[in-house]
Amino acid sequence: MRLIFLGTPDFAIPALRAIHASGHTIVAVITQPDKEGKRLVMTPPAVKVEAERLGLPVYQFASLRKEGVELVRSLSPDVMVTAAFGQILSQELLDIPTHGVFNVHGSLLPKYRGSSPIQTALLQGEKQTGVTIMRTAYAVDSGDIILKKELPILPEDTAGTLFDKIASLGAEGIVEALDLLEKGKITYTPQDHSQATFCKMITKEDAEIFSNTQAEKACLMVRAYSPWPIAYLTAGGERLKVYQAEAAAKQGEQGTFFAQNGELFVNLQSGALHLISVQAENKKRMSGSDYLRGHQAILEKRIG
Repeated sequence: MRLIFLGTPDFAIPALRAIHASGHTIVAVITQPDKEGKRLVMTPPAVKVEAERLGLPVYQFASLRKEGVELVRSLSPDVMVTAAFGQILSQELLDIPTHGVFNVHGSLLPKYRGSSPIQTALLQGEKQTGVTIMRTAYAVDSGDIILKKELPILPEDTAGTLFDKIASLGAEGIVEALDLLEKGKITYTPQDHSQATFCKMITKEDAEIFSNTQAEKACLMVRAYSPWPIAYLTAGGERLKVYQAEAAAKQGEQGTFFAQNGELFVNLQSGALHLISVQAENKKRMSGSDYLRGHQAILEKRIG
């Protein structure tokens, strides 16, 4: 089969590699434009770097729906595959491939449609997640399901570890789906739209832990916002990033800090947060106990 692969970040690389290794013919890889990084150096998307390493033709568009329709049409794809491409495809694009567009989505649809399914599953305290291979429809993540693969969420999982696991699981799933299509054995199951839940795009502001945040919720935030944007507290006008934490018993007024056995804690609405690994502004990441030794004044501050 002739296919076009559309993806941008690291999440899409396992799927690209797996499809390439499977023998299906990738006629083009489409990704986002290079971005300006530090010192005005242009940084290419991870998928571009990998595609070039594999010797595949790469095309970049700021808006595929505005700039790339004729290219896609000229390549006559049997199917297109998307994995974290980062752009919404027009109906015109969806209609070009003979068999439509297959998408690798990081949740068990119809749960957690949208741009942050992995983080949201963690924030909601889910014990299980997975990947869905679906045929894309114009409405966000609403297309027919081809297959699902489940994955347990472990207590130590963060968004970073789950991204890697789900990316690998998605790679297996998309090759399986393409093989089923080639063999004429593929089936499409409509989603139960009444069961759909949605998740939004994550911002840095979402990651702030306030004094009225419950301790267990704060722990979920620490895991969900790692490796980006990183959960944080604001104390005395300064941010303190929290890389690792656990719930503990409350000892004092809401919003205040306290020390116990050389460890640093902050009181929240219900319970306290043991700050195991932190990073102050313009400082290196360190243990909460090391931070406390050099910043005893934190015990006189409070968070909002």
